[in-house]
Amino acid sequence: MRETMKAVTRRKTGEQLPLVFDHGVATGRDDLLVSDRLAAAVALIDSWPQWSSPVVILSGPAGSGKSHLARIWSEQAGATAIDPVSGANAARQAAAGPVLLEDADRAGFDEVELFHVINSVREHGTSFLMTSRSWPLSWPVALPDLRSRLRAATMVEIGSPDEVLLSQVIVKLFADRQLNIDDKIVDYIVKRMERSCAAAQEVVDRIDRLALSRRTKITRALAAEVLGELYEPDGVE
Repeated sequence: MRETMKAVTRRKTGEQLPLVFDHGVATGRDDLLVSDRLAAAVALIDSWPQWSSPVVILSGPAGSGKSHLARIWSEQAGATAIDPVSGANAARQAAAGPVLLEDADRAGFDEVELFHVINSVREHGTSFLMTSRSWPLSWPVALPDLRSRLRAATMVEIGSPDEVLLSQVIVKLFADRQLNIDDKIVDYIVKRMERSCAAAQEVVDRIDRLALSRRTKITRALAAEVLGELYEPDGVE
């Protein structure tokens, strides 16, 4: 705790932040870190097109791997991203081939249009993958027929990552930036950060930026400074 707070107070004012670069995060099938929490979802994606239901919904917290899996499936299936709102012809797109809707619970949709998309998929023998942060049956859907269609979909929930997976994610994120990081620093970060892949992305990004701005290597003290700024003191004790 004291080490963290001292590191924070040493932060120089007016530090110049480096330019933000696209680090080319690897998101192919071979780059996917498969753990127990992802096993069911990965198996389902890999089994396409032999799905028991033409409509699949992946649910999980931010940074849990939903988008990575969606990209893998979209490339494999040649899927088209759709926006099921009035006038978007999403049902027609669904009739022509596999379709994808990411962040369904946050992006929003027209209930009637989504109902027609699902019917189109079922009628024409195509496939439909949706991702969501919340469990689909908790969506505030008023249309009874759509609720029925959602209940009939195959639903797979992705849980929060454990420390082993988070360690692998952090190593991979640094590797995507052409950086190797000491295992002891990785362990230090994992034990003090929020338990999510989204948090891992933010921590790695901030550590990398700070190291670049100071033109220094990544150390435990630098990691402690970033963690101290991201979380309340009690969270990094």
